Amino acid sequence: MDPTTIVVVIVLVVLLLIVAKMSIRIVRQYEKGVLFRLGRVTGVRDPGLRLIIPVIDRLPLVSLRIVTMPIQSQGIITQDNVSVDVSAVAYYRVVDAVKSVVAIENVAAAIDQIAQTTLRKVVGQHTLDQTLSETGRINVDIREILDVLTVEWGVEVTLVELKDIQLPESMKRAMARQAEAEREKRAKIIAAEGEAIAAAALGDASDTMMAHPLALQLRNLQSLVEIGVDKNTTVVFPAPLMSTIGELSAFLARENLAAASSSDKTPIKAA
Repeated sequence: MDPTTIVVVIVLVVLLLIVAKMSIRIVRQYEKGVLFRLGRVTGVRDPGLRLIIPVIDRLPLVSLRIVTMPIQSQGIITQDNVSVDVSAVAYYRVVDAVKSVVAIENVAAAIDQIAQTTLRKVVGQHTLDQTLSETGRINVDIREILDVLTVEWGVEVTLVELKDIQLPESMKRAMARQAEAEREKRAKIIAAEGEAIAAAALGDASDTMMAHPLALQLRNLQSLVEIGVDKNTTVVFPAPLMSTIGELSAFLARENLAAASSSDKTPIKAA
């Protein structure tokens, strides 16, 4: 074969391979292709092997998977004038491949910027306590606003979650003092309720012992048994305080009476 013919054949084969490479596109299962022919959208190509006309056609691929996009920390002033740093994370996916390519240049960058702006706007409308305790409602508000703004871009925001809320150190100390005071208040209330219940129980017990005098003696014996369990060398004999005082008073009265009687009976000696 003529060398010139061989060169021509090789050139033609290379050109065919280049044209074939430029004509074949593979659309993966989680993608859709938007076909542009001479700059105009002519349709959407589903997953599989697709052929296009080189130079004339262009087939950008659009991923339909859910994208996780972190929203960087934003310095926000709440409704009660407290400065906080809030970061979040958003999840979105493309639902209209044509709009996501034609309506906006860069979907990810646009959603990132609008998410930051919406985060500042929504959190700024709430107080600090609401921001800390009502994160679920704030997440829903942010997602609803983003859905309205991104529907024209062919994008659906599926979820927005506040990830971290950083407070100033002075506010952390103030909240710690508030929490400590709240715990002390609850502890005092619980202690007072316990004292009231104990006092009522003691009152009922004293009424029972007054109605049944032997109950006090049985309680004394039980106390002796409890003391003896510890193997103490000291033995304590409890006695009713009022009866002991009464017996002591009676004893002193008898002694005084006896002393007075003996002094009256003493004879007087003559001078």
